[in-house]
Order: sequence, then structure tokens, then C-alpha cells
Amino acid sequence: MTIAIPRKLTALTATGLLVLGGATLAEANGWWQPRPTQVRVMLPEGNTNPAISNGVAMGGQVATYASSGLGPTALNPSAPAGSPERYTDPSLTEGAQGVTVTEAQALVVLRNIVDNLAAAGLRPEDVVTMKCYLMAPPGAATADYAGWNRAYRQYFANVDLATEEVIPVPMGTSAPEPPLVVNDARPARATMEVASLAVPGWLVEVEVTATYPNRR
Repeated sequence: MTIAIPRKLTALTATGLLVLGGATLAEANGWWQPRPTQVRVMLPEGNTNPAISNGVAMGGQVATYASSGLGPTALNPSAPAGSPERYTDPSLTEGAQGVTVTEAQALVVLRNIVDNLAAAGLRPEDVVTMKCYLMAPPGAATADYAGWNRAYRQYFANVDLATEEVIPVPMGTSAPEPPLVVNDARPARATMEVASLAVPGWLVEVEVTATYPNRR
């Protein structure tokens, strides 16, 4: 199990704006332009545990990294080749009940994102934007957004921003437990359903942008 230690966050302001990589919180009553080396995240007002941010602003001198779209790895040899179940990792969901195939794939994809970031010298908490592409599972009318969101919370947005406490996360229908990766980051995120993905059997593909941590 990989554990990422979150940056220390102190509190939310009334406007829901937070400065990452610096010591100060926003005092303005609205959005404002970051300094050249700053990353500023706008959080929903009055919510200490939002899943995503409202937006992110990066100064012109902030170094960034953009991943390619990453999908799940075929780690379930007991499932038929090319099936959605093939692109899951039973070790990630062992003991959990009611895990959907989209959720199981997303857990693998997000772990692949963590590995991709590590190769670039980055951590999950350095992610500032994310795009997720979902396909509807076979026989389903729409994509499994709920399963994706459960998996997402295993790797992102699982620390209360006011108390700094780690928030237990459910896997499938099982009782909430500590997340797979502790991470306070709330990326600006978009999730959309698509008609197809590049690899037969994939239901999830994710791309991220991350900033290098020297932001002072």
C-alpha cells in the first residue's frame, strides 16, 4: 500500500480560496491573479471536504507536468481477455463487497497515475487538474459515475481541510476504511462519458496535470 503524506493545510477562508505551496491563506473577497511562482486553488465555500476544486490558477513561472491518458492494466488473468474484468486487480479489492467493475478499474488507473507521477518526481498531492473519461459498462445505460467517485476518493480529496483528519472511504458497499493513499489535494476535475476508449475492455481513462512543489 502506498501512502502519500499530505501537505499541511490550516483552514478554509470564508471565500473558499486557498494558497498551496505557501504559508498564507487568501484574504481577498474574490478570485485574484497568482504571483508568478504561486498555485492558487479555489474551493467551494463552506465545505471542508469537497471532492474537487472550483478551479486552479498557476503563475507563469510554475513548472508543470501533464500525463498522457492512462488506462487500467490487465491484472486479472482469471477474466476473459478483452473483458472489463480483465483490467482489474483483485488484490486492490480483496475483502470488499459490492465493488463495481468501473470502480475496480479506476483503482488500477489511479495507482498507475501515482506511478506515472513518481517517475516524473511528483506525488498525488501535486495534481492540480484531472480529466476522466468513462464508458458505460456492458449492459448499463450510462457510465458508473458513483463507482468512479468512490475510487477517486481512495486517492484524492480524503483529508478534512479544517481538521486535517483522514476521512474513511467506502469501497463498493463495504464500510468506510482508511483510504489507499492519504491526499488532501482537490484537483479541478472534469468527468465525461465517451462512446469508446482505445483499448477494448477499458472503462476508465485518466489524465492529470501536476505542478512541481517549489512554488515559493
